[in-house]
Amino acid sequence: MDFRLRPAGDAAWLIELPERIDADVNARAIRMAKAIEASDLPVSDIVVGYRSVMVYVDPLSSRADGVEAVLLAVANGLPESTAGIGSLVEVPVCYDGAYGPDLGDVATFAKCSAGEVIERHLALEYRVFVVGFVPGFAYMAPVDPRIAAPRRTSPRLRVPAGSVAVAAGQTGVYPAETPGGWSLIGRCPVKPYDPDRVAPFLFHPGDRVRFTRISEAEYRAASQWSDA
Repeated sequence: MDFRLRPAGDAAWLIELPERIDADVNARAIRMAKAIEASDLPVSDIVVGYRSVMVYVDPLSSRADGVEAVLLAVANGLPESTAGIGSLVEVPVCYDGAYGPDLGDVATFAKCSAGEVIERHLALEYRVFVVGFVPGFAYMAPVDPRIAAPRRTSPRLRVPAGSVAVAAGQTGVYPAETPGGWSLIGRCPVKPYDPDRVAPFLFHPGDRVRFTRISEAEYRAASQWSDA
């Protein structure tokens, strides 16, 4: 058994997997969460981390007894297959002008041109490990090591919604205007989170993401943001 189950209060349990950022470990956490969700436990919420699953249950439910035993059974009986986990999501990005204010800084870090930073960002397929921080923010990895600039020493108080950023081997799209310390290299016209959509979240743990380049005109035509 290479996981640990421990209580986290009177109505929650934390399942911890091997302590590393790893696609296989993360996939296992996702499969575990899906299996728990499909069980007969009175689950009120499940939160998937890089290598953990937090399970919240209704303590007043008549089925609340024996939660730990059920969780152990589910975790130990998890199949090895990764089938059915994640979708391919294509994300348009405009890297031009004011939409990529930190491209020059990342290029300096990488000792290359801004154009090569863009090419390297576009070249890879990224895995969504975790969705959190604010609703819809997906932590994606791995970024090409050449452009994996560290977090900025002075975070911004206001990062524009839709900003595409990199930091320390990860990339992501800001779903709302928030403070942030990642380097901004582009802007996405599509909202990662929209409560008015039938499917509010654009990204889910286990998804595969590819970025595609669009022009400023294409960005403005497709933008779902009010300030486009």
